[in-house]
Amino acid sequence: MRIARILTRLNLGGPARQCLACDPLLVEDGHDLRVYCGRPEPGEGDLTDALRERGVDVRRIDGLGRGLSPVGDLGALGRLRRELRAFAPDVLHTHASKAGALGRARLARPPAAALVHTFHGHVLEGYFSPRVSRWIVAHERRLARRSDRILAVSEATARDLLRLGVVEAEGLEVVPPGIDLQPLLAVDARHGALRRRLRVAPDALLIGVVGRLAAVKRPEWALEAFACAARARPELELVFIGDGAMRAELERRRAALPPELASRVHLPGAFDAMVEVLADLDLVLASSRSEGLPVALIEAAAAGLAVVACPVGGVGEVVTDGRTGLLGRTPRELALALERMAADEALRAACGRRARAACGTYSGRALAERLLAVYRAVCEQRRCGC
Repeated sequence: MRIARILTRLNLGGPARQCLACDPLLVEDGHDLRVYCGRPEPGEGDLTDALRERGVDVRRIDGLGRGLSPVGDLGALGRLRRELRAFAPDVLHTHASKAGALGRARLARPPAAALVHTFHGHVLEGYFSPRVSRWIVAHERRLARRSDRILAVSEATARDLLRLGVVEAEGLEVVPPGIDLQPLLAVDARHGALRRRLRVAPDALLIGVVGRLAAVKRPEWALEAFACAARARPELELVFIGDGAMRAELERRRAALPPELASRVHLPGAFDAMVEVLADLDLVLASSRSEGLPVALIEAAAAGLAVVACPVGGVGEVVTDGRTGLLGRTPRELALALERMAADEALRAACGRRARAACGTYSGRALAERLLAVYRAVCEQRRCGC
């Protein structure tokens, strides 16, 4: 099978990590696969070389990036058209809104290719004015009608797509993320490198916020929850593993904290080697306002870490309140959950064990097999004209 994927960029986020776990397996199985992507933004990291080293053909498409750019988007559309017509894929699989819009445009689409699109979350409501949100939903409906199958990474995302009328139930499937679990499942002791870099004491309780420093991730909530909990728990330290547009704002907020709290908040940037990072954490904190099904929390589970998180999107499909972590809807509730976790080592350990035991369904091989089943089904439907 000839498979083309389109992503805006191969940064350190969930969609790119899924490609890294899944696509080399598809290539090993004999499929001809190409990934088309733009360039990551500064500080986001780049998995392009890692994917190429594992045998995947990655093609850069200049102009294929986040945000609207009429000139850049038209240029990217023309380049995609030429690349896709030359490759002639059986399946064209697009990821997230920008890549989905360009890849499913009539100008770019190869005539014989089956179209598959994955929602890794969405910005269909709650981000823009009601008028803009209605336009976005209508646009996604039009694109969904051109698609042979719409995939959602979580049941929660699928419910939203159905409720908003983006797609009919028969055209929708839930395909959870998959990552390379084995290195994380092997974590059984601290590496120490991250703590040494941050100058964090070995007996400190290190909380990690893993992901882009972007408004949708609400890192300011994580900082507020930490500041509240850390006043009562002097062993707590907080590290943001990631970079992005909100870095300057977070640095400003950190500087406004009392010095004894500010010194316990760390912003080292993004890391490629997540195994070493997660091995040095005691707890993962996620304060996002919206999620599909966060890969960072799957990685935390595989590393045996308990989680404190906001119950948004598919978070509740990874984190079971009271069993694999604690959930909170406000910074104050997150702070209380952090204090509880800090005070109860047995609870943290039990949550981590349960999370690790439950994460096996999120392997790269499982994702590869699920996607192949979808690809074969949509290709068969096209052949028989169903």
